Amino acid sequence: MIKKLITLFKLGRKIALSNILDVVSKFQKPPLIIKVLFKLLSLSTSSKKKIDLNKSEGERLSESLETMGTTFIKLGQFLATRPDIIGEELSKQLENLQDKLPPFSLTQAKEIIKNDLGEDTFNSIINLSEPVAAASIAQVHKAQINDNGTIKDVAIKILRPDIKKIFNEEIDAMMLFAFLTESFAKKTKRLKLVEVVFLLKEITNLEMDLRFEAAAANEYAENTKNDVGFRVPKIYWNFTSENVMTLDWVDGISIRETDKLKEKDLNTQKIADDIIQNFLRHAVRDGFFHADMHQGNIFIDNNGHIVPIDFGIMGRLDKMSKRFLAEILFGFIQRDYRKVAEVHLVAGLVPKDVPIDDLAQALRSIGEPIFGQSVKDISGGKLLKQLFDVTEKFNMQTQPQLLMLQKTMVVVEGVARKLNPNTNIWTTSKPVLENWLRDTKHPMTTINETIQNTSEVIKRLPELPEIMDKANQALTYLASGQIPQNSNSYTDLNTKKTEMVSFRNQSIIGFLVLVIFGLLVF
Repeated sequence: MIKKLITLFKLGRKIALSNILDVVSKFQKPPLIIKVLFKLLSLSTSSKKKIDLNKSEGERLSESLETMGTTFIKLGQFLATRPDIIGEELSKQLENLQDKLPPFSLTQAKEIIKNDLGEDTFNSIINLSEPVAAASIAQVHKAQINDNGTIKDVAIKILRPDIKKIFNEEIDAMMLFAFLTESFAKKTKRLKLVEVVFLLKEITNLEMDLRFEAAAANEYAENTKNDVGFRVPKIYWNFTSENVMTLDWVDGISIRETDKLKEKDLNTQKIADDIIQNFLRHAVRDGFFHADMHQGNIFIDNNGHIVPIDFGIMGRLDKMSKRFLAEILFGFIQRDYRKVAEVHLVAGLVPKDVPIDDLAQALRSIGEPIFGQSVKDISGGKLLKQLFDVTEKFNMQTQPQLLMLQKTMVVVEGVARKLNPNTNIWTTSKPVLENWLRDTKHPMTTINETIQNTSEVIKRLPELPEIMDKANQALTYLASGQIPQNSNSYTDLNTKKTEMVSFRNQSIIGFLVLVIFGLLVF
């Protein structure tokens, strides 16, 4: 526990000497005790870093977090998804936080590959390059491998040296700080700060096992192998481990480079529509979608195919959620609000005693204003957010997986509109939803589903069952923002809390003994 206090002191100094607290205070006032604490921690002979007034508060905040390393970058990214804790405005400011850090050396990268994959596999890798991209958890190198007699260009993703140890030490110290804050500033207890920090720890630790990401990419590739114009890079399992992941190198243009796409005579309007349609298709057909589809994670290859990268964050929908999503969105497209209300009732998402006409009227209050907007302002993601807000008043059950999808849908729509500002979300979505709903009502579908479900169970038995189960658990954590009470993680959290309560009580008793001893002696 003493080690945690020392780490916490170092982290506190980092924050105090940066301008983070000044920027955060403009959006949300921190408790007085926090301001006093950081004022004391900022006492130093050296001056604070000068503030660049030409940059916005959001840019300055993101920049400060980026310079403070992995733990703070991950914390910033996580809090960007939790406006319930930090407020809508501050959450928006953190959405553009870049996950970048200086690369580690090629020598260290080679050592990690050798230790993880073995000498023979390492020696079979050809032309391993200097790092081409470096993030807070891992970096990427270009190389070549011999795949059954064919030389393949590959990307090799390697975890940073000692990143798990550094991250876990710092996050444990943050958890202690969250606990002390809740203990002394009672108003913060409702925010469940300890649970929030623990949740970040669980998610990031799973992200730091590259076998999870490889398994997700592999499943995504299987699901989409017949999708025209869409390709997922192949995973090379013989060159993949906990700290190393190897997959096809993508030769292509990032979709953020709109001018280059146009120079190649690629139809940006079609690409925008295809991105939205593929995202929806994967959600409603497969129940498995890329949940981090920002501009930097989507490329167009030399054949004009959409190629996603970075599979660390994926979303999953169960059968009921897929049906719910498709029926709801299609109901809104048709402006059939009673149908949408019926879906809520049939699916058991709202209590059966809710008057259907009242619910339909509430849904109409969402839909009609949206259809009164211009095409460029219509958003399926924002529609879902308003839907969840309104139906919450009717005691709708929380659908965590749909919350994750809603957040991703907003990003996907933003990406599409960068390519084509006049993208019509409804016109683009309609054929995908129509086709899926028509297919699910076909008599052969029930038989096919039974066969598919059976084969899926058989298929998963020999293949990394522990990894897949943990990966699914991570998706649940990420989507719901909470830890299931029947999970091992929930037990671990309670153990941590007990340790911290014991430490706090011992510290108070120790302090009182010291005071009494001082009074008796002096």
